[in-house]
Amino acid sequence: MLLAFYRQMVLVRRFEERAARAYTEAKIGGYCHLNLGEEATVAGLMAALEPSDYVFTNYREHGYALARGIAPERVMAELYGRTDGVSRGWGGSMHMFDVASRFMGGYGIVGGQVPLATGAALAIDYRGGAEAVVCLMGDGTTNIGAFHESLNIAALWELPIVYVVVNNGLGMGTPVERSSAEPELHKRASAYRMASARVDGNDPVAVFDAARVALDSARAGRPYLLETVSGRLKGHSVVDPARYRSRAEAEALQAADPVAAYAVRLHEQGVLTDDLIAGIDAEATAIVAAAARFADESPHPEVATLFDYTYATSVPNDSRRLPGEALFA
Repeated sequence: MLLAFYRQMVLVRRFEERAARAYTEAKIGGYCHLNLGEEATVAGLMAALEPSDYVFTNYREHGYALARGIAPERVMAELYGRTDGVSRGWGGSMHMFDVASRFMGGYGIVGGQVPLATGAALAIDYRGGAEAVVCLMGDGTTNIGAFHESLNIAALWELPIVYVVVNNGLGMGTPVERSSAEPELHKRASAYRMASARVDGNDPVAVFDAARVALDSARAGRPYLLETVSGRLKGHSVVDPARYRSRAEAEALQAADPVAAYAVRLHEQGVLTDDLIAGIDAEATAIVAAAARFADESPHPEVATLFDYTYATSVPNDSRRLPGEALFA
């Protein structure tokens, strides 16, 4: 498992670096938020889930989609807005969705996923299912009303859900200490008599172990709040130069790079060798390059399909007017 964590982390790193490059090449439009620096949390958390569990994320989702088993080609094609993408090109970076892997999105609205994930946990409880829900969010989400409302309901109704706050220390550009009177965000669960923990998000083993405890609790009807502390290496999105950081802060983040630190750790333990490190990197680089070629060759959606997924079922009088067309015939 130690080696599997490292492979997953390197794949996410190389994928996100290629996504950043594709954005500068204007192959990816709209917004694009990367998991650079979050790879250990991605690998540890997703490994703790069962295939039947449900995952809800925010807009920083590419790595979680990959770790959930969605093919890199389909993830990259979605970033490119192509028909072979996981959401057929209509979701893009922030709105990936895959029923088969129970990856329930990508949400662009801050905290938009939290009530929906809580509702999914209610549905599982209502049916008497054995699944659990994992709901990911950033630190800024803990300040919105829906966060508190959802935790309150989950605790009252004993829902099978784990809320995961990936605390990278910044709500866009605002430090957590300046936006939260209690910067140890997991402690907010105490207001709802909910179990919680804080874990080093740069250590995939620690995240995995903590996530297993949290999931066991949720399956037993005791919802859980898990906080992983995991700094992001770049700005909030690919267009954010992160000028709110000092040079010293940026250098400290680079020095704590979880991929490099984990490689050193496994090397010291005899799990990794220099040749194996080079081989894993080459393998991940080749996978990502193939994904980029696949995305490049995938067709764009036809304009005529623009409204195909507006509603799950047909709705009377729904507008299918294209830009520039008259409102009335």
